Amino acid sequence: MQLKGSNKIGKKYQNPIPTDEAGFNKMLPILWEYITNKTENTPRKKLGPFKTDKAIFETPPQSGLRITWMGHSGLLIEIDGKRILTDPVWSQRASFLQWMGPKRFFEAPIPLADLPKLDAVIISHDHYDHFDEGTIRELAKFDVPFYTSLGVGRYLKQWGVASHLVNEMDWGDKISLGDDCTITTTPARHFSGRGITHRNETLWSAFVIKGHTHNIFFGADSGWFNGFSDIGEAYGPFDLTLLEVGAYGKHWPDIHMGPLSAVNAHIALKGKQMMPIHWGTFNLALHAWYEPVEILLELAAKENLTLFIPEPGKPTEVNGSNFNSNWWKAFMS
Repeated sequence: MQLKGSNKIGKKYQNPIPTDEAGFNKMLPILWEYITNKTENTPRKKLGPFKTDKAIFETPPQSGLRITWMGHSGLLIEIDGKRILTDPVWSQRASFLQWMGPKRFFEAPIPLADLPKLDAVIISHDHYDHFDEGTIRELAKFDVPFYTSLGVGRYLKQWGVASHLVNEMDWGDKISLGDDCTITTTPARHFSGRGITHRNETLWSAFVIKGHTHNIFFGADSGWFNGFSDIGEAYGPFDLTLLEVGAYGKHWPDIHMGPLSAVNAHIALKGKQMMPIHWGTFNLALHAWYEPVEILLELAAKENLTLFIPEPGKPTEVNGSNFNSNWWKAFMS
């Protein structure tokens, strides 16, 4: 089954299905909710510190698959001999300014300079909580290829990444990472833009990463749509799905999933094990910072799902068994 590529009207990329992107007409009600909100959407206790033991990377994972969660959608994925970094944000804030905007709840657990040698960096789309200029300028020194959605490459080049290392991909495109690993882009239901202008002039994507033994799905940002079933048919089953569970809200149900839709997406994708991402790192929504994972645990118990929830910064092997570090419990008030 071949998935359709992206579609544009004029300069604007379109979602797979009609989508309410929570635009300017919702700014006032959203702002009012933030003003009156009383949930603990920023932790009262400081999270961490979380530290990554870089010596672990000297030994390949016995299972062939190991994940180090850097927070939010930032992951170091070790899959069948390849190392892939996704949506890295090492800066203090997911913002165009470093003195205002959503601030990390905890420091990145390992300095960029201490990362092991990378085979690829994946950038799903151009939003600040997934695509950080300061981080990219440092990674540009690493001589590592970048794989990203259409239109995002111009930022990479502006920030110092050599042109021959920039690979833009449309939905359904597939590239080889060596002889036995492929990266394929798939549709997602979201939007793009780094300001009030040029909205949706770059593409947003999810990614299938397939090694010689393991097959995983990096969902990045997406609202629910039936396309997850198509992706599952075309590229599944998946040993691990990495799906966003945080930053949901009643004013933007089409562009972020939340725990229930993430569970439905995992099932539609034919996932064997699910890791929640896009939570516990930035204040981007009105729910309590720990609410997404707490709800997910309840849903997973009902659906008999196998979860994978490692502690931030701790390299953890994926072996198909249910794993829950419960790391956030120590910081709940």
